[in-house]
Amino acid sequence: MKGENFHDIDNLTIFGYPQEIVKPEKNLIENIAYGHELGHEFQTVQPDARSTGIYRIDEPVPLVVGDLNLSTVCLNGETIIGLILDNDDNPFDYKEIFQELVNELVNIEKCCSFEDEIEIDNLLITLFIDLRRYGDEIIEKYPSIEIQQEDSFIKIFLFGIDEVGKTSLVRRLKTGKFNDNYFTPTRRFNIDYVQQDEMGLLAWWDMPGQLVFRRKWLVGLQDSNLIVFMIDVSDQIRFEESKKEFYSIINRYELASVPLLILGNKVDLVNNDSLEPDKEHLNRLKDEIFAYFDFHKIKNRPWKFLFTSVKTSYQVDEILDLVYFLISSNNV
Repeated sequence: MKGENFHDIDNLTIFGYPQEIVKPEKNLIENIAYGHELGHEFQTVQPDARSTGIYRIDEPVPLVVGDLNLSTVCLNGETIIGLILDNDDNPFDYKEIFQELVNELVNIEKCCSFEDEIEIDNLLITLFIDLRRYGDEIIEKYPSIEIQQEDSFIKIFLFGIDEVGKTSLVRRLKTGKFNDNYFTPTRRFNIDYVQQDEMGLLAWWDMPGQLVFRRKWLVGLQDSNLIVFMIDVSDQIRFEESKKEFYSIINRYELASVPLLILGNKVDLVNNDSLEPDKEHLNRLKDEIFAYFDFHKIKNRPWKFLFTSVKTSYQVDEILDLVYFLISSNNV
């Protein structure tokens, strides 16, 4: 949140990621402001702070407001960035990394001026990804599932342009359900955990596919055990866009040996909503897709292609079989 007076709620600019994570209620905002004024010597913005472009970042303040477990940092006395933790998290575990990341992003990379909404969204997404990874990999905090084994924790990065069905796939794998009325493209980064018998915990990292979010894909891709790329086979107009984004990721040196699964989704739309698509038609379509995307040129990694329909569940079960096969192949 940003403003000249944090107690003047009506004149504050408030952003959230995910957007619906918390309602900006007056009591919450006031308590966050009180926390900074009481937790430190509260100073006004230094005269040269804006001219130098360097933000003064206070130490994070741990707060409990209602049922929210918070850690917040104040920049130049006019901008507060807050981290909402799980109730059983210790905010002091995140104190140093939170402050370091904010400093790196706003003072070193200078990725956000706090004047542009898109820049602010990208700043919050980057913080979310990096802090989530820190919680999972450094603090070793895993979700509450009956079987929790560190050696079976597999990170799967799911990417593709917007509206191809990525979030619907993760929802189908996790709940077995498909929401036919869910048409709004995902505008937030999601991590969902799916328990699989042979492999244990699968962490599906699902990044929004809109153009503005794609430059953050590489941040989420780090340390992935498997990459899953999804295309909408019914939307050939956007094949060129998909191909460009695919190779911008897959050709990265640091991802050279990571196994790859390519999903050609929405086959129901090219087969008149048939539950069992025509095999001959799919074979022709596969040849066309391979020729257009140059998939036959993929080298130096195990990879597979699979047609799917998340809506009808066509070959959705086979996805986990291929995940297991590709992960196992890479470990041989």
